[in-house]
Amino acid sequence: RDRDVTGVQTCALPILETFRRRVAATRPELVDSVALHRWSIEHQGEFHEALWDFAGVIGEPGSVAFDAGDGSVRGGRFFPQSHVCMAENLLAHRDGANDDAIIAITELGDRRVYSWTQLRAEVAALAAALAADGVQPGDRVACYMPHVAETVITFLAANAIGATFTSTSSDFGTAGVVDRFGQTTPTVLVAADGYRYGGKEFNNIDRIAEIGAQLPSVQRIVVVGVLSGNPRVTGIERAVTWNDYLEPNRGVALEFVRMPGDHPAYILYSSGTTGKPKCITHRSLGVLLMHLKEHQL
Repeated sequence: RDRDVTGVQTCALPILETFRRRVAATRPELVDSVALHRWSIEHQGEFHEALWDFAGVIGEPGSVAFDAGDGSVRGGRFFPQSHVCMAENLLAHRDGANDDAIIAITELGDRRVYSWTQLRAEVAALAAALAADGVQPGDRVACYMPHVAETVITFLAANAIGATFTSTSSDFGTAGVVDRFGQTTPTVLVAADGYRYGGKEFNNIDRIAEIGAQLPSVQRIVVVGVLSGNPRVTGIERAVTWNDYLEPNRGVALEFVRMPGDHPAYILYSSGTTGKPKCITHRSLGVLLMHLKEHQL
């Protein structure tokens, strides 16, 4: 709540109401959120076109917002002519460049903070390192990582150069990782030296070597120090530490490659309880629009 100049307490408009009023300027029949919701279902192209403008999506939408195709769920396509980059949207310059972008706290209570400026710099360095290693748009970059800042940075860097991100948790065994990444054939594997859980440390260095030996597609393994500031990479073929991998590209400019809206942003996996885990692919623009819609409206 705010107070106006007379001291009377007022309420700022909810963002959904702000959106409704903007749309209602040309659609006066949208008198409330119920009508807005009905319109969003019955006129999907117009709704998503309005969302694109309202949320300030960076990219080229093309001239068609929705192509119903044959009328089936799988036949419809949103913004079929679009070109976007999720990372470009997520890392867009904004007010408060030195505000916190990521706050990472370990089980031990250790705390690391990345400002938006620092996050952009880390993503730029990793993106340049991946490109220098020959990673092309459409190649897969895999993370065998716990929930740490480097996992987020890897996703953003891969997306920035048009690569497709895929991941699995550090507590998976060798077979579980190979069952997943063996299907998506990553070019680069980013892996933590281990993880902490329940007050215990679990070292993954030997497991990383085993996984790398069973994934012939992997040309580079980047080892992130979670348990150690200087993880051991001897004995792991084609391996380098995170710091050594990024260091030659520190200070480079952050650049983005815009891909078609249907380009895969990341590949997740089913649980694998009924056979091999199944790949679940999410397209770039679909993910971006869903996040904007759910977080803003």
